[in-house]
Amino acid sequence: MHDLALALASHLHPDAAPRDVVVHFSARPQAPIEFRHRGRGGPVTGVAQELHARLFGLPVDDAPLPTALDALLQATHTATSPEQRTAVLHQLADQLRNATEIIQRHQYEAQWDRLPDDIAEQLRHAHDQAQQLAETLDRVAPAFSNPPTTSVTPVPPPQHTAGRNTGPPATAPTSPARRR
Repeated sequence: MHDLALALASHLHPDAAPRDVVVHFSARPQAPIEFRHRGRGGPVTGVAQELHARLFGLPVDDAPLPTALDALLQATHTATSPEQRTAVLHQLADQLRNATEIIQRHQYEAQWDRLPDDIAEQLRHAHDQAQQLAETLDRVAPAFSNPPTTSVTPVPPPQHTAGRNTGPPATAPTSPARRR
């Protein structure tokens, strides 16, 4: 499996480490309609693991979610089932709880080292916010395992530029449809 990951990573660069490479598969425009506008991908190591299992008829291993935030971000892009998306949010909440402990430790150290009072206060505020985020994620995560049956139109997130909300994103002009 590691050799397969190395071979896939070498398509990017001969010296590329598999842990640093992400792959993406998509259908070509000439593919049947049911395959178009679909894509899948993720860390090359995960793709290699799945390919290895499929090639040799092995069960696909549902490995635990990564704990590093950059790896968890990659897992977010490959989470396809509702249970996987829920698990990603729970894992993120766990990581935020770890972050609250780190922040709290630095808050105490700021007080012990007699840093300006506003430093400890800002760290306390960051601690409280991270703790609240973790609790919120734990509350909303189950909704991804049990999506509502009614159709809901998603609202795009606001665009932020240098801390300012710039309003809704501008729409690109559309070109006229091509004739065949």
